[in-house]
Amino acid sequence: MTIQQAKQRFGIIGTSPILDRAIETALRVSPTDLSVLITGESGTGKEAMPQIIHHNSTRKHNGYIAVNCGAIPEGTIDSELFGHEKGSFTGAHDTRKGYFEVADGGTIFLDEVAELPISTQVRLLRVLETGEVLKVGSSKVQKTDVRIVAATNVDIPEAIRKGKFREDLYYRLNTVPIQIPSLRERKEDIHLLFRKFASDFGDKYRMPAVRLLDDAIRILEDYRWPGNIRQLKNITEQLSVIESKREIDSPTLTRYLPNYQPSKVPTLYRGESQTDLNEREILYKVLFDMKNEVNDLKKLVMEILKNGTDHIEAADLQKIYGRPAANKSMSVDDFGYEIHSAVPARTDEIIDDSEVVEESLSIEEKEKELIKKALDKYHGRRKNAAGELGISERTLYRKIKEYDLN
Repeated sequence: MTIQQAKQRFGIIGTSPILDRAIETALRVSPTDLSVLITGESGTGKEAMPQIIHHNSTRKHNGYIAVNCGAIPEGTIDSELFGHEKGSFTGAHDTRKGYFEVADGGTIFLDEVAELPISTQVRLLRVLETGEVLKVGSSKVQKTDVRIVAATNVDIPEAIRKGKFREDLYYRLNTVPIQIPSLRERKEDIHLLFRKFASDFGDKYRMPAVRLLDDAIRILEDYRWPGNIRQLKNITEQLSVIESKREIDSPTLTRYLPNYQPSKVPTLYRGESQTDLNEREILYKVLFDMKNEVNDLKKLVMEILKNGTDHIEAADLQKIYGRPAANKSMSVDDFGYEIHSAVPARTDEIIDDSEVVEESLSIEEKEKELIKKALDKYHGRRKNAAGELGISERTLYRKIKEYDLN
């Protein structure tokens, strides 16, 4: 099965390279029995990946069970997953098969796996390591042959640090990781998805499909979409039902977008993720502040060279020397700096034959330089370099390719 065939069969819409990479990984791992951990924000469509994996595996003719771990009460989750014996607890009137027994030979999709209690995580780890299931209230071990695909929108490493998830279980589940991109990382797909949903709701409610004007399309693509595809679908349905006009302009659309704030930071290129945007916002602020400080210092230094320090405010001197002045007429020497040779008695003796070189403030050059330094520091190890830079490995890989740093 190709990526395009998988999209058609499982209703996946989009042309984003990041999305295609996730689907390709799912197709490649399908013929194996490796455990897969699917991560991504809520509403990104993680449930499609385990279906791709199951239907392209040798287990496709056996059972496929999807379990929402967060929807099952803690007191009954062990019984649901592993089964129980008659009389093992109050209300256990009969022996019951668990999902692992029912899906023997097939695939189990554990959605929201990070919501499992610690005691259940121990049982699940045993299944992964030995293929053995122990029913609640039973001492008889049963063998099971089940492929496990798990998914979560929780930052599991953070959950491990807080003691809410077992580290050994994480490494067993995370044999093959698949990251589903958020909608803001797939800007090229947002309008495409909107058009598909608008067409579907037009057919459902027997009315012409809504469409967006150009200004509304720009707002649609610039919005953060914290709820991802699920939120986009809900808003498209609201517009289809509530609005009488079929052409939606930007003022109309913004009424349906919670906490919409127009971006005040220059957009460097389309298709940029929110993570990258935040990094660039920080870089912009740092560089702009540095430029302002450098300009202020240049002015102060020129004033000192021309007129001395008597008329310079103490606060201005503090900008240069980093310590407060006792009074504004305090001389430079009072700060403990030997700069008398740099301040001649007569301003006409000043000969400035130096050339002022303006430092480059290009975002791309600074970013490229930082990436080079991080890679050199860790001898090309991208994981360590990404940690040093405070970005994901995926973002670092894209930057290396973008700046041709291979």
